[in-house]
Amino acid sequence: MTVEMHVVDAFTDELFKGNAAAVVMTDEWLDDDLMLSIAAENNLSETAFLKPINNNHYQIRWFSPLTEIDFCGHATMASAFVVFLKNDELTEVIFSAHAVGELTVTRQADGMIDMSFPNRKPKTVTEIHEALLKGLSKKPSAVLRSQQAYFAIYDDETNVRQLEYDSEQLKLLAPYDVVVSAPGNDYDFVSRYFWPANGGDEDPVTGSIHAGLAPYWAEQLGKKELKAYQASKRGGVVYCKLVGDRVHVAGKAVLYLKGQITV
Repeated sequence: MTVEMHVVDAFTDELFKGNAAAVVMTDEWLDDDLMLSIAAENNLSETAFLKPINNNHYQIRWFSPLTEIDFCGHATMASAFVVFLKNDELTEVIFSAHAVGELTVTRQADGMIDMSFPNRKPKTVTEIHEALLKGLSKKPSAVLRSQQAYFAIYDDETNVRQLEYDSEQLKLLAPYDVVVSAPGNDYDFVSRYFWPANGGDEDPVTGSIHAGLAPYWAEQLGKKELKAYQASKRGGVVYCKLVGDRVHVAGKAVLYLKGQITV
């Protein structure tokens, strides 16, 4: 059996920047073990699988090389990019996901892809897990947690950029990942994301976590529109906006590969 697959760099307008995701579209779900094997073979942070409901509505599932993931932003952006590529007349697509419900994605006139996410603002942690402190080279000024990750907050961007981490310690926080963040110099805030328990050591650009970062920093900075940067080696720019009970996360994307896989 041959299946079409695209690879898209999300949260960037340059190839080899942002975060790469594979997108596989099939009429019926492949076997779960096969989808995980494809994701592991791709060895990208995420592979998204789409099952069409109609021409602009799809069920979506996300797999890291290690496991199925409840929520992934950059692979949702990559998926929308592929849907729009296949149907140039579409400007909106809806993805239905088991854990986070319906995600509406729109294509803007300037090529920006805007995703509407649930607000996943983190809550303050009263007791800090020892593995978090051991896993980060510098103690954070505050620690919070969402249903996705621990948030380690720092006072200065340099602390985030220069931070070292211990993956073996951070694995002990499973099922939670870890995001570190601080106010930015050229951006409203910067972040880095570590997820050794669920996918890999450091994720290049993590769209889903901005559904928590944006409401946190919106409150801290007193503004509802924010421009963020994920300071990984590849790097990526993320535009965030709070609209009612939703968090809009936007950016650009570019096509890297279109081909077929044989499974």
